[in-house]
Amino acid sequence: MSVTVSVVVPLYNEQEVIGESYRRLKEVMDGSGEDYELIFVNDGSRDGTWPMAMKLAEADPRLRLLSFSRNFGHQTAITAGMDAADGDAVVVIDADLQDPPEVIPQMLAKWREGYQVVYGLRTKRKGESFFKKVTAKIFYRTLNALTEVYLPVDAGDFRLLDRAVCNALKQLPERNRYVRGLVSWVGFRQAAVEYVRAERFAGTTKYPLRKMLRLAGDALTSFSYKPLKLSVFIGGLVSVASFAYGIVIICQRLFTDILVSGWATLACLTLFFNGLILIMMGIIGQYIGRIYDETKGRPLYIVAEKINFDA
Repeated sequence: MSVTVSVVVPLYNEQEVIGESYRRLKEVMDGSGEDYELIFVNDGSRDGTWPMAMKLAEADPRLRLLSFSRNFGHQTAITAGMDAADGDAVVVIDADLQDPPEVIPQMLAKWREGYQVVYGLRTKRKGESFFKKVTAKIFYRTLNALTEVYLPVDAGDFRLLDRAVCNALKQLPERNRYVRGLVSWVGFRQAAVEYVRAERFAGTTKYPLRKMLRLAGDALTSFSYKPLKLSVFIGGLVSVASFAYGIVIICQRLFTDILVSGWATLACLTLFFNGLILIMMGIIGQYIGRIYDETKGRPLYIVAEKINFDA
């Protein structure tokens, strides 16, 4: 079945918001006048999300469901939804309603103008802590400083992708995915639509600090090898400093009466440099781990059940 717009919504323990999210998405898309489909991707939810989604799909053939065999992660759920989408344009939006569905018609208008990627740009972020806002700003700016691919600052996964962009993304099989970075990497004509990010409608965030740090690590190791170059630079700098300090000690011993002592200083320096070496090895290990993941060749996700998809 050919449709104009596919709306992809990843779900993980969203029983408190799925009903309202579906209602608002359907209202917006019905009002757009476009032929559309809604694709809900259940990412191994452990609450009542999947039974509620199935009940909604029974009454609406435009609502199509995918359910993973287990939790594979938010970025993978987005990827699966895009893989299954039939639309000429694909909109990715979370179920928590922080990104308002009412912005989608503005994205479609930009798409009609010829833009192939239309991303939501957050002018304000309501309901988020000062810590999260500050760390997000630092992260995006740091990532842009370390990579050759520009990633829009203050833009998340809420965006519209043209069919050509989705087809290009299907050619990128990497496992540790950072979708918004991959979208920037493939290029195409891109434009922004500004909006105010609302507070979460209900429930709790699915991106606690641990997952945010993991996503940041995936982003850095996917799009930059400068941490490795930084390791070489720091190692060279430490070697030069150590050599210079060694010359100072020799000169003090040969030409002055100053006694070379300070075992406490020596112990502190040894611990410091050992810690530095372990950090450098950890950075290298991150890249080696990614290589190991890629070479295993396992599928990115496994779909256990499909509903309302044509054969």
